[in-house]
Amino acid sequence: MNSTFYTSDFVHLNRQGLFRKGKLLYPKAKNENLDTFLKSIYKELELNYSKFYKMDLLSKMGIICTEILLQENQIDKNTALVFQNNAGSLATDLEHQKSISKSSNALASPAVFVYTLPNIVMGEIAIKHGLKSENAFFIAESFTPNFIHTYTDILLQTNKANSAICGWIDLDSDRYNVFLTLISNNGKIRYTPDNLKQLYTNVDE
Repeated sequence: MNSTFYTSDFVHLNRQGLFRKGKLLYPKAKNENLDTFLKSIYKELELNYSKFYKMDLLSKMGIICTEILLQENQIDKNTALVFQNNAGSLATDLEHQKSISKSSNALASPAVFVYTLPNIVMGEIAIKHGLKSENAFFIAESFTPNFIHTYTDILLQTNKANSAICGWIDLDSDRYNVFLTLISNNGKIRYTPDNLKQLYTNVDE
């Protein structure tokens, strides 16, 4: 298949802060807590989405990065979500285990348990933006642009989706890294594995 799709926009989140198209929008203080940092962006964006505070960190990262990604872009309900990471929902799994250990009756908090699957972040994004299309979450040792490109391109070429948000969203203890792209018919950067890899690495940790 010959791809005719483009990268409309892209965002990064790492220890330096939150970037859009390589430009640092929200710098993060060296010792600033990730949760505090995400909440500060949420307040500045005036999202008015109270469910945000109940989410795990993986979902908060996904919601905030998607909001930045879509600030100047419109999507419809047929936008696919194709994500990948290394740690799955490990950070939340550990919180879940802690809550069991602290509980006298060995029952964990349902508010924590509901986030013990990595694909919940996609569910939160889909609910907030009314998405009804395909979604898939893959676990890999590292970001694999060829695989992500192939999977996403097939969805677009076969009209399973009109556009797609895809990329890497990883959280493991104090280590985190997010790279999300919006793929559609509009843009200047051709959607290819090489360009996807280049965009992923264009913001240094």
